[in-house]
Amino acid sequence: MGNDGGSIPTRRELVKSAARAPTISEMKANALESLAHAWAHDPLTSEPLDMDNVVSDWRGRLYNYETILRSLMPSDEQPSPDAPTDPPSNGAGPTFASTGIRSLRDIVKLKVTCSGDKGTDVRICPISLKKLGPATKAVYLVPCGHVFADVAIKEIREELCPECSEPFKSENVVPILPADKADVKRLEQRMEKLRAAGLTHALKKDKSNKKKRKAKGTAEGDSSGEKRHATEEAVKPAKKDAPSKTSGINNPMAASLTAKVLAEQEEMSKRRKLLARS
Repeated sequence: MGNDGGSIPTRRELVKSAARAPTISEMKANALESLAHAWAHDPLTSEPLDMDNVVSDWRGRLYNYETILRSLMPSDEQPSPDAPTDPPSNGAGPTFASTGIRSLRDIVKLKVTCSGDKGTDVRICPISLKKLGPATKAVYLVPCGHVFADVAIKEIREELCPECSEPFKSENVVPILPADKADVKRLEQRMEKLRAAGLTHALKKDKSNKKKRKAKGTAEGDSSGEKRHATEEAVKPAKKDAPSKTSGINNPMAASLTAKVLAEQEEMSKRRKLLARS
């Protein structure tokens, strides 16, 4: 071209080899790598999981308890249109809205056994002593939250938790980070039955259904009264101070984390006000 002695390369010359499909071993390695990341990081924030304060939803996904508290905590100010409504994510994980978590009744606090070795943080099954992680299929019991290897629970064939002796049913054995389609389908069917019975994942009464029915009845009787009630309910959380929000929490760990989140939100609110004034 242009009499300079050059030539236009053909497609055959540019594409030396066609793209190949990944092998089974490569697919397994990718799946194991993804599972290892999910065992070690919060999907909403990508922060490392604190296994002493880890929770799970009905899908078996793991979160930091503090992340859920931050997401559920009401804000004292109306967020700006540009402000994110969910915790920062790496872009590949789910948003908080997609998790379906509306209250602490939708999660279960997991109790994972530590190996006890000094200087290590190895989590094991207290029955089989297998290391819990991507290489071992693990499950937890609802409502107590104790974590075991799946094979150990199948072998004992009991309806009492081996750690705390709390009764449980076989349908309330929840796999952690399930990859099997059969497990995912079983969890979906379990949740459908619980919702029909007015229960949450933690086997507690779903208070949101009562609120919906009450709001619907108020709308049919007096639409103006509903608006006034909704306004009052929206104002109440903003008027409460941090101690009143934590005074009704019986769990010391939950109260401590809640107070910490409230303090951080208050500090962020003050900073936003100073920036707005300047």
